[in-house]
Amino acid sequence: MSKLIRTLLVTFSIFALLKIVFIQQAFALDDAYRVQVGDVLRLSLPGEESLDKTFDVNSQGKIYLPEVGALKVSELLESELEQTTREALSAAFQDLENLRVYVLERRILVTVLGYVEAPGEVLSRAGANVQSIIAQAGGLRAGAQLDRMQLRRNGQSQVFNYKAYLDSGDNDMLPKLRSLDTIFVPASPKTGNIEAEFDPSKVADSGDASNAEDAIKVFGEVNSPGSFAYRPGIGVLDLLMRAGGVTRYAGVERIRIISREEPTLFDLKHYLDTGNAAALPEIAPGTTLFVPKQEEAVKSNASTVYVMGEVFHPGAYESSDGVSFLDILANAGGPTRYAESRQIRVLKIDGTVERFDLTSFTEGSSTAALPRITPGDAIFVPEKTDMNEKSWLKVAPDRAVRVIGEVVRPGRVEWSSEMNLLDLLAHVGGPVSRADTSNIEVLRQLPDGSTQAELFNLDEFIKQGKSDSELPKIYAGSTIRVHDLPQDPSDNKAQWVRQSSDKSIYIFGQVGAPGRYMFTDEMNFLDILAAADGPTMDADIHNIRITHRDKRYAEVSELNLSLYFETGDESLLPKVKTGDSIYIPEKNREWTDKAKEKTVRVMGEVNKPGRYSFNDSMTILDILAEAGGPTGEAHVKKILVVNLSCCKNEARSFNLLKFGKTGDFSKLPILRVGDTIYVPNREDSTGHKARTIIGDTFRIVSLAVLLGL
Repeated sequence: MSKLIRTLLVTFSIFALLKIVFIQQAFALDDAYRVQVGDVLRLSLPGEESLDKTFDVNSQGKIYLPEVGALKVSELLESELEQTTREALSAAFQDLENLRVYVLERRILVTVLGYVEAPGEVLSRAGANVQSIIAQAGGLRAGAQLDRMQLRRNGQSQVFNYKAYLDSGDNDMLPKLRSLDTIFVPASPKTGNIEAEFDPSKVADSGDASNAEDAIKVFGEVNSPGSFAYRPGIGVLDLLMRAGGVTRYAGVERIRIISREEPTLFDLKHYLDTGNAAALPEIAPGTTLFVPKQEEAVKSNASTVYVMGEVFHPGAYESSDGVSFLDILANAGGPTRYAESRQIRVLKIDGTVERFDLTSFTEGSSTAALPRITPGDAIFVPEKTDMNEKSWLKVAPDRAVRVIGEVVRPGRVEWSSEMNLLDLLAHVGGPVSRADTSNIEVLRQLPDGSTQAELFNLDEFIKQGKSDSELPKIYAGSTIRVHDLPQDPSDNKAQWVRQSSDKSIYIFGQVGAPGRYMFTDEMNFLDILAAADGPTMDADIHNIRITHRDKRYAEVSELNLSLYFETGDESLLPKVKTGDSIYIPEKNREWTDKAKEKTVRVMGEVNKPGRYSFNDSMTILDILAEAGGPTGEAHVKKILVVNLSCCKNEARSFNLLKFGKTGDFSKLPILRVGDTIYVPNREDSTGHKARTIIGDTFRIVSLAVLLGL
């Protein structure tokens, strides 16, 4: 029986030892690890339920402690975490000897954007790789470009090849993730700019182009006309074969090819007869290839005109004397809804190109005459650039304007002299919600070739109802930039280098989010205070300082914000402008930081003698309470108040003991800033000295009696 008991004791001892080791490991701190956004912290304080639970580190790197509030813990070493938390809690809790703080679970917060099923924030375990984060975001969408994914961190962007990782399984090809990283998955340029679901098995065989910018259009007398994808080195024969070959009616001697906006004639029969490869024309992205009918080709030397592009019935048409440009265009059915009728080009038989603006002509705003059409000419009606991906290949620089920044659709826009700045902004969708419309930059390319920069305040223009004649002049080749406004204090700090100082205001000290903020003349002091999340619980709102920097000399004004909240007097609020600085000091500063004109001195037999802030709502009782009250040796019947703030010095005595019995507040001495309160020691009182003398005399007499003197 004793042997069994000894075995059980040994077993229990082993379990107890393992438990101690486990607890020590649980509370062991890893000095190499720093707390990250998304981590789960565990606090343990026996007897305090509010501190015996887990706390999540939010996206600002803070946890919210009871009775204390927000505490920033991100980037702290685990060895520093418990000490920082203990110091913060000591302001509200007494016994923190048994407090334990450690990282219970390491996690990361990553934002996934772009071509994924469920873009947004993803919370995952620490050490998760890109593949697991994308899986938590719903996975990739069909059409995602895998070799150009981006990792954005602290304003920097890194491109990585996710496809190479999927091919090799090598984790070293993926970037290591940290909290607050952003993964952006772009769409493949092959998907075009239209979101659509389709069944590839039902796509027609007449063309395989996925990018309209580079697509090669083949039409006319071919078996399968359509748009075909461009590949380097592709030739005319390749295109004709992909279009199903020519029909029996094809006029192969006069195939029309427009490459790089230059028209050429190609004789397929001559090439097949001679095999001369030098006769093959170059095929560039966006080439147009037209195969006419054989009978039209025979007549081409006589009176044939070709109409191509965005018309209802492209082809070759008979022309004769007296037939005008509009007659030919009407025979081709006219421009379609996708036609860019401002940029019609007439390709003359002699190789020259003549441009014609049909829209301006029909509106009567153009004085140009209709183009003169001769046999052998070709009329080309291009497609609107807005119907496809915008590209500099579509619009020449000498007729485009660049719009960049915070607008709905930034990019290059075809320009017309009939437009103004408001028309241009409306065409790109207008400014977005976070655009700084009071500071739009206009860089003009003047007709003489020079450039000129100008700032434009759209808010003021609309508010004052100005006329269009006061808008900045825009010319083809100009650049319009719309700046952005910070969304929140953290965003503001990240972008301060792009924020103009003459549009900013500075706020320091005891506010929720000190920093540098955008500011306008229409805003006031309360606006900037609210933008900085207002004063903290430690703020001294009675002594706010404002430095006005728009003066030729230094000027500092003071503000008692508490008095404003009590009275509602708007005249108390200072006028602040861009460039000014606001400082909100901390309460309970050292007395050396306080001006004597704002304090009262307390000396003598009090627990905490010193200088204390004073205002008109306080009494001598408030000051004595601030000083910790009289000590046990204080002579409370003869407290002295020395008034030094008026035109003469004056001292009064105050009997605190008598006041405690009567409670008569009218007997309290008047106290002002600059005064001194002295609480004497009771040994200094006349009564105490008399009692001391009498006591000493009595002891001498008693001693004489005992000695028989």
